[in-house]
Amino acid sequence: MYTGIVKAVRPLTGVTPYAGHTQFAIDFTDELLADLKIGASVSVEGTCMTVAGLAGPRVTFEAMSATLNRTNLRRFKSGDVVNIERSARMNEEVGGHLMAGHVATTAEVVELSVREEGAFIRFHVPAKWAKYIFPRGFLGVNGCSLTVAEVEDNVVTINLIPETLRQTTFASYQPGDLLNIEVDHQTVVLFDVVERTIAGSLSRISAAALV
Repeated sequence: MYTGIVKAVRPLTGVTPYAGHTQFAIDFTDELLADLKIGASVSVEGTCMTVAGLAGPRVTFEAMSATLNRTNLRRFKSGDVVNIERSARMNEEVGGHLMAGHVATTAEVVELSVREEGAFIRFHVPAKWAKYIFPRGFLGVNGCSLTVAEVEDNVVTINLIPETLRQTTFASYQPGDLLNIEVDHQTVVLFDVVERTIAGSLSRISAAALV
């Protein structure tokens, strides 16, 4: 599990494609390396990845084709920077919201403003997932826990405070870039239960009217 509080922005030192998967290499800081072991989980751009190799500061991860197809990792190349968060530990403060690192979909950046008087980002989410996103709700975007400001026609607007711009990769985004989106799991479950309940009630009403 993760908290959605990005701990560092690190460059990819290597992106090596193989048949069926791609290896990503990242040089971690001493703080990120503390007690890190092979098999540990790390959030890379909001995607839960398993440490496959450790060699000094260099940490390697393997992303299978299914992960690449679902996330924006397929677009990354050596030198690109990514948001990093180590997995959460018991009794630590949850500054954002609990996240699993399971990316639901990607969203395309529509607009980004980093002006001091009002920084924000807008992105288009596929309708299948946009129905789970509500104003003032939580949303995981490239591994960062953010609060939704507006949702209109599947376009989500999120306001960005200076600390978010300083601590993450957001300031470098361009229209057309893809973002990894993790919707709040509890919201998904609640929405689906209500939707099925209403659909079942309407079906029973329709059946009764035909009798």
